[in-house]
Amino acid sequence: MTEEIPQHLGKYEVKDEISRGSMGTVYLGHDPYIDRPVAIKVAHAESLNNEETGDRYRKMFFNEAHTAGKLTHPNIISIYDAGVDNDICYIIMEYISGGDTLKTYTRPDNLLPINKVVEIIFKCAKALDYAHREGVVHRDIKPSNILVAEDKNVKIGDFSIAHLHKQDHTETRPSGIMGSPKYMSPEQLTEDYVTNRSDLFSLGVLMYELLTGKHPFPAENFSRLVNMILNEEPVPMHEIRADVPEVLEEIVRKAIRKIPDERYQMGLDLATDLSRAFEMLEGPQEDISVQEKFNAVKRLEFFKGFPDAEIWEIIRASTWQEYATGENIIVEGDLDDCFYILATGKVGVSKNGKTIRELESGDCFGEMGYLAKTKRTASIVAEAKTSLLKVNSTVISQVSLNCQVRFLKVFLRTLIYRLSATTEILSQDV
Repeated sequence: MTEEIPQHLGKYEVKDEISRGSMGTVYLGHDPYIDRPVAIKVAHAESLNNEETGDRYRKMFFNEAHTAGKLTHPNIISIYDAGVDNDICYIIMEYISGGDTLKTYTRPDNLLPINKVVEIIFKCAKALDYAHREGVVHRDIKPSNILVAEDKNVKIGDFSIAHLHKQDHTETRPSGIMGSPKYMSPEQLTEDYVTNRSDLFSLGVLMYELLTGKHPFPAENFSRLVNMILNEEPVPMHEIRADVPEVLEEIVRKAIRKIPDERYQMGLDLATDLSRAFEMLEGPQEDISVQEKFNAVKRLEFFKGFPDAEIWEIIRASTWQEYATGENIIVEGDLDDCFYILATGKVGVSKNGKTIRELESGDCFGEMGYLAKTKRTASIVAEAKTSLLKVNSTVISQVSLNCQVRFLKVFLRTLIYRLSATTEILSQDV
């Protein structure tokens, strides 16, 4: 039965239907006050009017506004408003141009490059880490609940069955099987206590699917699915897709362990391993002993005053990279969040094809990208054999607090010097 929706809900104009799901129909709308497109999710009238389940459905529908409305993250759908107009319940959400979901990329004939999958799961892990620290457990992570924008950025949506718990509680009480069985954790299927680690299990299942085009638990019926998730291990990914590296096998295996305590404990832990894996996927680097790295880094001005133990922490949390003369390190227009410390060698900084300065051993670059993940405004090219310490903001958050504070102090001092030196240097913040 087709539901008739008025041309306006509250102050919002209602336009074309975008999608239809179990919890509601989503329309393209327009906010005339802010003059922006919005997505309007409208509850199904027949579900609201059901005498037995209507009240529960209404509560679940507005649960999305209650839980996701607390969250502000670049990889989580923003909730702007919610209300009731002439018995029509609606939620106003961020509109994602393109309207695709990750389900499109779980087909064997339409898989994304491995690097892109790692990037997507990394963003989801960071978003879930944020949500979990805000007390929100999603409980329904699956391909169709992660939207893909035209630029391939991703946004986690559909928090209709999410659970919001107080900060002094770490577990959510059983409330029956809720979610999508194919992506449920063992504790969801057995109606046991569900924590943030359940979302990370679901994300691991999704990662397996994006990398192989196959579900890790390919059961033909519900009882078989439950048995596989509770008791069986999936086929190794490289047997399905030969170019899946072992490091990603290990990450997925850990994410979908049967016992919650054996999985990643927080999204940031998963994101950290993915970040390290991504660096390895960029290409093998020339082997150099850890002690040689330490000796090269310890003498740099940047690390003056750092205890040896903290220098070791930074080295282990970062990526050592080697470049030959003439190799590009950063290309103008690139987008990343890394900070670089020049251990040995020399690099040239150019903008619009014109060299504007040279950097030598001990110098740093990439401050603005590290802080805000902005597009690089200059190119960096090795002018001699060069060694770099590449520091990722996510990985640095895993070192000890004292080390983080010391690193941040020196980083900010470097940034302030760079910004205040000259107008020319300011223009080439990369």
